[in-house]
Amino acid sequence: MTEPERSVSSGPPGPPGPPDPRGRLARAQRSLEGLSVGDAFGDRFFTSPHTVEHWIEQRALPAGRWPITDDSVMAISIVDVLAARGLIECDLLAALFGARYRLDPARGYGGTAHGILMRIAAGEPWAEVAAEVFGGTGSMGNGGAMRAAPIGGYFFDDFFEAADAACQSASVTHAHPEGQAGAIAVAVAAAWVAQGGALPSEMFAAVLDHTPDGATRAGIERAANLPLSYDVLTAVSALGNGTQVISEDTVPFSLWCAARHLGNYEEAIWTTVSGLGDRDTTCAIVGGIVALDPATVIPPEWLAARESLDCMALARLSR
Repeated sequence: MTEPERSVSSGPPGPPGPPDPRGRLARAQRSLEGLSVGDAFGDRFFTSPHTVEHWIEQRALPAGRWPITDDSVMAISIVDVLAARGLIECDLLAALFGARYRLDPARGYGGTAHGILMRIAAGEPWAEVAAEVFGGTGSMGNGGAMRAAPIGGYFFDDFFEAADAACQSASVTHAHPEGQAGAIAVAVAAAWVAQGGALPSEMFAAVLDHTPDGATRAGIERAANLPLSYDVLTAVSALGNGTQVISEDTVPFSLWCAARHLGNYEEAIWTTVSGLGDRDTTCAIVGGIVALDPATVIPPEWLAARESLDCMALARLSR
């Protein structure tokens, strides 16, 4: 595996990346901000049902610091690779995934992710490791989607390139086509928002044009046809909320929440968390997408509460 140099979200590993005349990296970093705040916010709502219900009803912010989870940790590595290479280089991405897993394995990784990342960190080829899980079918989990929005920010002007890069980024840990489809859908939605799109129907059209056939795409079709005026529990009953921790159960609901509140980060995240389920991941996806709208403002107090992304800074790695 490639041995990256010092790597943090604010500075690329290894040699400098290509020229960035269109502000690609700034968009990716903006998406990362929205993703990580949403992730940390949503994770604070994994507490007693009574407390969660009260917080949501009162719009009460969780007290104290909001630590980030694996959703943000893996997205940081994606932004680092884009900064260094200007594209998704899977070997480098796998090396960073493994290194940051070693740095802090207690960041909320799922059981399958633990197994994959431990083996990648030990130097096993990522393609073999990702392909072996679930009896050789690969993972259809939502982990590829949860970290994909910054890719859409980077490749905002080319949906095909955004989709291809998202598919590559997911393949490092998700060999199943559904796990990759979720990443594609999120990246294209993020690219559409970064272009200044305003009509939710057009966002869904762009996403459906690039998402391959399968259960995730079918769920997105349902989301596209679900009125945005419906209450959140109705949307959850129709689309899921990430409880199954798979792409088809997570991405459609997340896109529906993002479409419902384009340009309004705070409302988008409150709507998403009220759907409960895998709330750190759904909020990460929605936050990463909505943050790319030029009209979006991430509340400063939310940014201040979120743990600094420097907690995942890496010194030079050795295998």
